Amino acid sequence: MSAKPALDTASGPEPEPGAATGAGAGTAAGAGVGTGSGTASGADSVPAARAAAAKAARPDLPPAKAVRRAFSSPLAGALVVVVTVLWTIPTVGLLVTSLRSKGDVASSGWWEAFVHPDFGLENYRSVLFDNSFGTSGGLMPYLVNSVAIAVPATVFPLVLAAMAAYVLAWVRFKGSDTLFFVVFALQVVPLQMSLIPLLRLFSGGAHLGSVTVIPALSLKDSYLPVWLTHTMFALPLAIFLLHNFIAQLPRDLMEAAVVDGASHFKIFRSIVLPLSAPALASFAIFQFLWVWNDLLVALTFAGGNPTVAPITSRLAQLSGSNGSRWELLSAGAFLSMLVPLAVFFALQRYFVRGLLAGSVKG
Repeated sequence: MSAKPALDTASGPEPEPGAATGAGAGTAAGAGVGTGSGTASGADSVPAARAAAAKAARPDLPPAKAVRRAFSSPLAGALVVVVTVLWTIPTVGLLVTSLRSKGDVASSGWWEAFVHPDFGLENYRSVLFDNSFGTSGGLMPYLVNSVAIAVPATVFPLVLAAMAAYVLAWVRFKGSDTLFFVVFALQVVPLQMSLIPLLRLFSGGAHLGSVTVIPALSLKDSYLPVWLTHTMFALPLAIFLLHNFIAQLPRDLMEAAVVDGASHFKIFRSIVLPLSAPALASFAIFQFLWVWNDLLVALTFAGGNPTVAPITSRLAQLSGSNGSRWELLSAGAFLSMLVPLAVFFALQRYFVRGLLAGSVKG
């Protein structure tokens, strides 16, 4: 004999009208008339019954929808607007200062420019092309150097990390898990403590007694040491992030490609790369911003050579000698912000998709 559901057993058959007589009816009547406890119990059960009915009519929202509804409330929207305005004020001040003349900058604050507006692009022309900013040809050569450093230093770790992440996620071999944890542990190696040993390695090589283990690479006055440094220190984090994304791809899709005779390179090029575009774009934005705004690596490996020095190192050098030329410094600083801003807004949709990938579903 099969057991009935608990709801059916608890409810039981409903009594017919007029059947509630005898001891049960007398007890219910006595409880209701005598002490009043029956009335109180009935009154307490009404709100509970209504709450249960409302809960049954409107089930709990999935986590994703609940979070979306919470962040879509008017209070959350107002908070986002306030934070955005506060976050944007320094950038607006920098832009306004870069568009004002030297006399206006020295005599009044940037916020007074909205009362008596007098803007121009003379500061940007001087910074980019004139010698008045302390360097021959302005900052244009250093801006080109920054592009020449940031683009390869973003592409190299991205390509290597994508291939390594695919191998660690879908090509099983002995020691693959150990290798993945070793790569993950390399993230704790501090960049600041490794720059001088790397500089000595690039310039003089590595020797074990009289035996040369790694010969001197002679990378002076070139972009290569900066590329290698940024690539080496970006790989552990890149492999870890991309591995977590690639490992969540549907197994049925991979098995179907293997059954069709696709090689690992074919699977990686035709399936993994298109599906991993959001994660790749997210890491590309982070890496490009990191390399573009970097000053420590640039000063260590390329700061003394104007032919390869990026714009951040030149701005740091000029902040002392041109500290009184605020209008020129602000124009140079805002120029250094334009390229990363353009990259971020161009890849913003992929960046958002990459952040949300693998999160709550619903």
